[in-house]
Amino acid sequence: MRVLQTTWLALAALLVSGCALVEDKAPDYRYRLTVEVETPEGVKTGSSVIQVEQSLGGAASAGGLAGRQIYYKFRGEAVAVDLPGGKTLFALPRSSNDVDWAARVMQMLAPKIQGEPWAESFDNVLLIKGVVEVPRMWPANATLPERSAFPLLVTFGDIAEPASVELVDPDDLAATFGEGVKLRRITVELTDDPVTTGIERRLVWMSAYRAKWFNRTSTIYEDLTTEDLSAHLSAGSFSTDYAK
Repeated sequence: MRVLQTTWLALAALLVSGCALVEDKAPDYRYRLTVEVETPEGVKTGSSVIQVEQSLGGAASAGGLAGRQIYYKFRGEAVAVDLPGGKTLFALPRSSNDVDWAARVMQMLAPKIQGEPWAESFDNVLLIKGVVEVPRMWPANATLPERSAFPLLVTFGDIAEPASVELVDPDDLAATFGEGVKLRRITVELTDDPVTTGIERRLVWMSAYRAKWFNRTSTIYEDLTTEDLSAHLSAGSFSTDYAK
């Protein structure tokens, strides 16, 4: 199975079209993404505040629900959790199957109200109360199979070398970080706190990889024939401030 699937998991009705007319009638919001890890030294946590902007639009050439679209834009950066032994776990603002995971996770968790108009359903994210745990999997639906609900988890063999990036199995952190290290939970919570910034203080090479994959090839082209994680991640995978 490909490590990072080429992701077009935005449902067909959500795809952005150049002929769309945008209406800003969906709420913008911020949420705190928190990762908790059990270790022999106790629970270690990290968090990041992400901002999501939503706009509803309708294609000029279509009418009714079939012509409606939701546009997402998010700003934020990866969660960093410092673990024993000098290692750091990063939870990226994307998943293995959705590059816009950070923009959609709250809507996936929002209450569903039977019979409500489609356009009003995007207000439901504001009904989320308190800390909500992200499930391990999203259930299958009419168009998509069961899939991971977690953000992509990675670490670096050498944090000074981007090409040393490694995938971390959320179900087996011990395989990467040692015995007794286990993912406790991943949560989200609505917040008014400012968007988190400053990841470049940890990853000092960020500015050099705005337009390069971590294997040093240009992001103009993504080599989908390789499973090498460094060929699929760039600075923009860790922070929207560094997206090209």
